[in-house]
Amino acid sequence: MIFVTLGTQKFQMNRLIKAVDELAASGRVNDDFFIQTGVSTYKPKNCGHIDFMDSDQYAGYISECNLLITHAGVGTIITGIKASKPVIVVPRLAHFGEHVDDHQTQIAKAFSDKGCVLCCENLDELANYIEKSKTYEFQDYNIKNGNVEDTILRFMSMFS
Repeated sequence: MIFVTLGTQKFQMNRLIKAVDELAASGRVNDDFFIQTGVSTYKPKNCGHIDFMDSDQYAGYISECNLLITHAGVGTIITGIKASKPVIVVPRLAHFGEHVDDHQTQIAKAFSDKGCVLCCENLDELANYIEKSKTYEFQDYNIKNGNVEDTILRFMSMFS
């Protein structure tokens, strides 16, 4: 099962949900999809889906999936990596009303440059990225000087 999660952002990401739904209908990907859609308004016709889920449901889907597709939320990326799941990141883009700016592109590229995830910016290529994820040698993400939470807190304290 391929788990697609959009987290709890207050922005839609209809573009990704529609692309996944179309892939599911096309038969180009030999796997089932389940999508956590968040506040998106596009409702998939060819995939199981739920708007939001509790932490136990989320952990279950992470545990059971053989591939995680997500927006560039740091927490979700780290969760997928820690669970030893292949991760494809599709950054939210301001141009599509998915966020206020394009900072998720920087996050996705930072993890991709380390070989921890695959970054798919063009959804026309999503099927190719899914296929590539089957043989790609994903790297562990090692944080120097502590865990990710400590790093974020140190960064935030610089602005308070």
